[in-house]
Amino acid sequence: MREVYRTMELTLADLAPEPIEQFARWFKETADSPAIHEPNAMVVSTATPDGRPSSRTVLLKHYDEDGFVFYTNYASRKGEELAANPYVSLLFPWHPLARQVIVTGRAARTGRDETVAYFRTRPHGSQLGAWASHQSSVIESRAELLARYEELAARYPEREQVPVPPEWGGFRVVPETVEFWQGHENRLHDRLRYVREDGSWRVERLAP
Repeated sequence: MREVYRTMELTLADLAPEPIEQFARWFKETADSPAIHEPNAMVVSTATPDGRPSSRTVLLKHYDEDGFVFYTNYASRKGEELAANPYVSLLFPWHPLARQVIVTGRAARTGRDETVAYFRTRPHGSQLGAWASHQSSVIESRAELLARYEELAARYPEREQVPVPPEWGGFRVVPETVEFWQGHENRLHDRLRYVREDGSWRVERLAP
């Protein structure tokens, strides 16, 4: 199983001065592509303090010059791992375009006001789901999960404001490196990586 990538070369001259601007360019092209389902889906990799990694797919909810934001249960596996070890990697796997973006950096919790503002934009059912699921904990059955959800739906019917769970909130990943990967034939891929140094960014090319 092998794919031959035939794409345009990615050069230093093509890049924006800063990685967030370059990410915005690629994200727009990705979002406009009918070949990409959920362009904001990213693989979040965390690790315990002794280096045992774990990964999962999470949806990016916001990005700007301050970093990349996603939301989760702070008591989940990723939440507990980030509390103990804030170093994190994000991977955007845009395979149909033969592109990847890899971010490494440190994660910090978003402010409560920011978390509440985002929670209010979620569909009613997703708000209830944040309460119903004690993320990453062991449960007896799906029926148990559904029963909790139905109990919450009765307590907070549609159009009634659902409080934000105290253990639920956002993480902002402040990037230290951002790599833009463009696939090419013969495995001669372009890999251009921004590296933060003394408050500014330099770009280096990596061998594929």
